[in-house]
Amino acid sequence: MEKNVLNTDLTGKVCVITGAGGAICGMFAEKLAAAGGKVAVLDLNEEAARKVVDKITAEGGTAKAYKANVLDRANLDQVHEQVLADFGPCDVLINGAGGNNPRATTDNEFHFEAKDMENCKTFFDLDKDGVEFVFALNWLGTLLPTQVFAPDMIDRNGNILNIASMNAYTPLTKIPAYSGAKAAIVNFTQWLATYFAKSGIRVNAIAPGFFVGNQNRGLLFNEDGTPTARTEKILAGTPMGRFGELEELVGAVLFLINNDAAGFITGVCIPIDGGYSAYSGV
Repeated sequence: MEKNVLNTDLTGKVCVITGAGGAICGMFAEKLAAAGGKVAVLDLNEEAARKVVDKITAEGGTAKAYKANVLDRANLDQVHEQVLADFGPCDVLINGAGGNNPRATTDNEFHFEAKDMENCKTFFDLDKDGVEFVFALNWLGTLLPTQVFAPDMIDRNGNILNIASMNAYTPLTKIPAYSGAKAAIVNFTQWLATYFAKSGIRVNAIAPGFFVGNQNRGLLFNEDGTPTARTEKILAGTPMGRFGELEELVGAVLFLINNDAAGFITGVCIPIDGGYSAYSGV
């Protein structure tokens, strides 16, 4: 398997990644395996996790799929025992599970627009259960895996990497719950970094900007492939004028979990957004 650009060496390290059946964290799993890590690929969709594992093993890497529900502590405890038996104690945890829900999303960007929109779902129509689900999936779905796997890392130079979003700094229209949940991830990352600072665990996060994936493709492009109005706004607000490529997330991940390169870095969240979070629009 090819070496990574930073020569981060994870030989013998056990890397646990939640949400690893998806495009972004599946790619992280591949890159950590290529760096020598033994990768536990956790996802609620076991079939998706197995596809990631098949790709890793075909390239000569070491990985195993586990069906995991990040909102079920008992299930996570069982998965932890399986990972311990298969690979040993966790050295790196990437909390990648997360997402949004249509019930926690408005149809309009501004309240006044509702009068001109038929059957418009406004802020006042947001579903309580939908909002709670988004906060649970993103925040509780980071807390619970950390409770389960972090004890393995104490006094062993472990690393926890959380996945935030540029929404954490400036909330996007239409998705108040997701934006709020990701802001909570940044705050929680700082809290954990302080809590574990003298226990041999570093805790950091990345905040991806706009990357085209299966979940958001329909929002960004019309059926004929032309950009939607929302895409035009996004690109106008991104100084680099384009969407990111998934591979462009990897460098920050490999840097932050590299104890030689980033051993004195904890509690930070690195935006990877083409300048989106830095741009005032003027």
